[in-house]
Formats: sequence, C-alpha cells, structure tokens
Amino acid sequence: MEAKSISNVRLPSLINAGRNEKRPVGSVQVPWECTEQRRSQRLSSSQLSVKRSAPHKPLNVSCSYKRSSASGVVTGGYPATVDEALLLKNKAQEIEPYLDGRCIYLVGMMGSGKSTIGRILSDIVNYSFIDSDDLVEQAVGGCSVSEIFNQHGESFFRDRESEVMRRLSSMQCLVVSTGGGAVIRPLNWKYMRSGVSVWLDVPLDALARRIAAVGTSSRPLLHQESGDAYSKTFMRLSNLLQERSGAYANANARVSLESIAAKLGYRDVDNLTPSVIAIEALDQIKGFLEGNGFSR
Repeated sequence: MEAKSISNVRLPSLINAGRNEKRPVGSVQVPWECTEQRRSQRLSSSQLSVKRSAPHKPLNVSCSYKRSSASGVVTGGYPATVDEALLLKNKAQEIEPYLDGRCIYLVGMMGSGKSTIGRILSDIVNYSFIDSDDLVEQAVGGCSVSEIFNQHGESFFRDRESEVMRRLSSMQCLVVSTGGGAVIRPLNWKYMRSGVSVWLDVPLDALARRIAAVGTSSRPLLHQESGDAYSKTFMRLSNLLQERSGAYANANARVSLESIAAKLGYRDVDNLTPSVIAIEALDQIKGFLEGNGFSR
C-alpha cells in the first residue's frame, strides 16, 4: 500500500471553546482547555482521526495507595477507589500551574501501560490523549504497525514516527503515548523537550506476562521469535531493554513500578492499579518541574 505523506495527516488545530465544555466520547474526542491563559487554545476533533477512550465511568482510590473496599469510580475509562480518585484530583490541581500547558510524553517498553496510564492522566489533568502509533498508522493509509514493518521495514516506520513527534512538539495540552522504540532516535528526544517525558519502568517478567497473555501478533519486533509465548517474549524484551535502557533514562521523570510495589508492601507489580501508577506519575512530574525552576 502506498504511504501518504505525514503532512497530509490531519492533526488537531486550535479552536476557541469554553473551559467547562465537556469532552465528547467515542472514536474521536475533542481536547479541552488546560489553563486560564490558554482559553482560546483547543484541538478540533474533526481534525484528529485516532481512537479515543470509552465513555467515562466512576473511579476508585486510596490516599495511601492501598486498595480500598470503598465503592468504585472510573477515570480515563479505568476503575479506581474513591480515595484514589480524590487523590488524583488533588494532585492534578497541584500540578496544573507547573504544567502550564506542557505536553506529557510517556515512554517505555511495549506493554508498560503507556496508553492505560496516558488516558488516566489526560482525563485528570484535562488534556487530550494521543497514541503516536495511531497517527503513524493513519499516515500510512490505515496499515497497522505490524503491516508497516512487514511491508516497508522498521526504518520507514521510524521516519514517520519522528515526523509525527515533530508535529506534536508544536502543540500543547496533550498526553502522548509514544512507541516503545521512539527513544532510540535522539531527534525524538529533541521534540519531547518541549514537554515533560515520563518513563514507565516495568520489570521484564511483568512485561513478558502481559504480552504473552494477549499474544505477539501485533508486536512486530517480537512476532518472529520461536518458542513458547512467555519465553520468547522475555528473551526478546531483555535484548530490547538492553539496547534502550540508556535512552529511557533520558526521561525527565521515572515511574518505577518495583519501587511503588515495595513501598506498598506488594510482592508483584501486577497488584498495582493503574490509578496508583498515575498518582506516582503526577508526583514525579511535579518533582521534576519544581526541581527545575518551573514556577507556579
């Protein structure tokens, strides 16, 4: 299939809208205003053809991160406890003046939860969520990432990924889930410096379990390996992490699931809820912004 130029992909543009306007849900969502100073800066849903999160449900959370038996609610389409929801809301209010419209770029290995955490963060800080892979697929006529790799090769994909990152770097009020290999190009880090980059650091065994459970057909860098799903996934991820770990460390903030689990007394990071991870991400982002002189 012939690939389209990235310049032909219709990314969001800025339009006027009121602060309290609710976001529509479905295949496309309209972004919302992020600061009083940017009341006129909004993204048009008619210009962004990427899948968006499902309609919001109630959310559940605990002030100590511990799971609670309290009735549940949902944020970003994912369940949490009521305490967690309140904590997320409070931390979002604390971080808003520091963010000041800067985009949040999530980096990490495949299966690290960038899309899941990204949707929660976008919901709680009133940003729009974008998956960079979706925009690359849109640019190549709707081909999946696996199809792009098979038909055009990895270098072709990386070129279009970098062009997507370049265009996103000029925008504000976005939470961007980047591709797992986006970090290998220094140029992409240049683009991400316009915002705040966050590394979701997940142990290899947890990544391998997650990916093996759903299959590797959508993971072009894993699907060619032979052997049982968990073993081949773990070995390939080990090699990829060895190649990329130095690049991931360039992120402005790091969210270590092992550290969170240890702090809460969990033996397995899979016991952590997405909301707990999002809470830690907000803490790490605020810490970076405060520590680097980004004033309120």
